[in-house]
Amino acid sequence: MGAHVDFRQGLSSQGKCSRLIQYEVCGALNVTVSPGPVVDYLEGENATLLCHVSQKRRKDSLLAVRWFFARPDSQEALMVKMTKLRVVQYYGNYSRSAYRQRLRLLEERRGALYTLSVLTLRPADQGHYVCKVQEISKHRNKWTAWSNGSSATEMRVYAGVVH
Repeated sequence: MGAHVDFRQGLSSQGKCSRLIQYEVCGALNVTVSPGPVVDYLEGENATLLCHVSQKRRKDSLLAVRWFFARPDSQEALMVKMTKLRVVQYYGNYSRSAYRQRLRLLEERRGALYTLSVLTLRPADQGHYVCKVQEISKHRNKWTAWSNGSSATEMRVYAGVVH
């Protein structure tokens, strides 16, 4: 009997691919968020979350980086995205100026390290932050997604202690 191949393996939290070629399962990007899995801050502090990316499949590919936020009782919401052309876009409530002034998404090392800063933390900023990265390149004159991956951390925000 031939070997059994489980295509679901390797596609869990690391990501999914746009297509399967023969029996090859697309390799996922390795995405890690730090600090984590839980990080504590005081209200009013500035938080910086790092999204590390490695194991790109193609040298010439570009990355689209999205940060999502979720509280335990709510759905994941897209906050901010850096497009494959490195343009930063804000979404939903996060596109309002009050939020935009408190959020910064920067590419620290091209294709490898992205930082999300949340300035002047509030209790409402407490929750899960998820970095989702998609690897994209031109293939036969069309943009194609080759692989993606994601990682998360939980941020807790505590009221400052008054003595």
